[in-house]
Amino acid sequence: MSAPAADSLVLLECLVAGTTHRDGLREYEPQLQPNQHLALQREPDSSYDDWAVRVYTTGPQAFWLGYLPEGRNETVARLLDAGFPLSARLTHKAWEEDWLHLEIEVLLER
Repeated sequence: MSAPAADSLVLLECLVAGTTHRDGLREYEPQLQPNQHLALQREPDSSYDDWAVRVYTTGPQAFWLGYLPEGRNETVARLLDAGFPLSARLTHKAWEEDWLHLEIEVLLER
């Protein structure tokens, strides 16, 4: 795993949850590359998780990859709600049968 940018602080290292439920991810996967920047977006009205945070690719054709894992997302959700500049970075990807294993770092820009 490579080091984050010097102007970023790693807040969380985790897997992206829910990738098996994202339609079109198998076809989109070749476009995902290690060190790729990702966007985070709160989902405050989620009926499953009060602290839900979606993970997206960046750019005009942003693709929804999944969520930060429940139980590890509250601090990130609170920081997003407070307006802190958070982003993420893909550090590793691998298929495990039908599950796309995406490892990311959540970053606080300094």
